[in-house]
Amino acid sequence: MSSWKDIAHFTHEGADSGTVDFGQAVRLLAQAGCDGYAVDFRRGRRTYYMPDGDTLELDTTPASGPVAADFDVARVRAAIRSAQQNAPGYTYRGFCEQVTAAGCAGYLVSLPGRRVLYFGRTAETHTEYFPAAPAAP
Repeated sequence: MSSWKDIAHFTHEGADSGTVDFGQAVRLLAQAGCDGYAVDFRRGRRTYYMPDGDTLELDTTPASGPVAADFDVARVRAAIRSAQQNAPGYTYRGFCEQVTAAGCAGYLVSLPGRRVLYFGRTAETHTEYFPAAPAAP
């Protein structure tokens, strides 16, 4: 892959197809110098950001229904845990369906901040920190 935009496309398509998990995407994007990305479930858009202000917007597969009115942090956390544990049957598409049904309108991934900020329609938030790297043997 020759540019950060190629890597963004690769990780975006890999998430949808199940060939790239969140940890892999984060590593590849960070290595490419990306600051992070934002997912807007209501618009069906993902925007990648570089420190110099350059951006890339990509379409995402829309959720099957509208974002729920109430932001249910417990359900959002449960979907995150399933993703982190790569639970049987986990897919990114399924994750998106679960969190939008739980009122998540979108999320912002900060690579330098090592966290994800999930937000609801009325600006309720949940911050999820990246899991710590495993200790070296």
